[in-house]
Amino acid sequence: MGVDAKALVLGGGGVTGVAWEIGMLHGLAERGVDLTDAGLFVGTSAGSSVAAQVLSGVPLKDLYDAQLAEATGELTARIGPGVILGFMVAGLWPGDPVRGRAWLGRRALRTRTIPEAERRAVIARRIGDGDWPAVRLRITAVEAQTGEVRVFDADSGVSLIDAVAASCAVPLVWPPVTIDGVRYVDGGVRSVANVDLAAGADRVVVLAPTTRSARRSGRPDAQLETLGARGAVVAPDAAAVRAIGANVLDPARRRPAAEAGYAQAAAEADRLREIWTR
Repeated sequence: MGVDAKALVLGGGGVTGVAWEIGMLHGLAERGVDLTDAGLFVGTSAGSSVAAQVLSGVPLKDLYDAQLAEATGELTARIGPGVILGFMVAGLWPGDPVRGRAWLGRRALRTRTIPEAERRAVIARRIGDGDWPAVRLRITAVEAQTGEVRVFDADSGVSLIDAVAASCAVPLVWPPVTIDGVRYVDGGVRSVANVDLAAGADRVVVLAPTTRSARRSGRPDAQLETLGARGAVVAPDAAAVRAIGANVLDPARRRPAAEAGYAQAAAEADRLREIWTR
């Protein structure tokens, strides 16, 4: 089996989702399950940031250690009830789901947030200023005005920083990101992990800090089932849920979330090894 047959899907989940995924990847690698040798990465929101960092060439241990560092000077926000309700309304929109996403995107365009340049600088510090990796990487975002999904890759003519910033632009929290005159919001508005973009892979592992979706068709497990590939969805266990806490955008929860992901890897290693390496 070649690496091109394997896909790693990294879902959204805020600052703590980044930490949990990196902790999980590092813990698995230490146990002989290196998910980063995939031939295809699909990154949504937090997962796009993780994919960019992992594919930058920085060792997993270094990325993990960075998650354990004290969270000083970082932007803190909160996904409040209004944001959650917005996602639910968009997800349950009757008829064409694109119209629901556009409704939420237009609300995001009217919402006062920090300046777009300030948010982009945060993403740049997080992932560096490198180019797109040689490994195939697909990053999702949603056009705010139309609700249409956009999948960025190395051939899209868009910088990696802009693609990640767009995918991480949580509507009603962070500013929509402008690329070639078009405003984009979080790729998680379409799906928390966009597992369907791994179509064609024989083996798929999904790390999903959150699996919630207004419709079953948007859930990672349902999308993986539709693909028909051999695979698994890994979500935070009970200990990780407690470590992550109620606010996934709180940098103070980054360290416990990373440690919880690292610890959970011990329980997931055997079943993922069966899928990934055999």
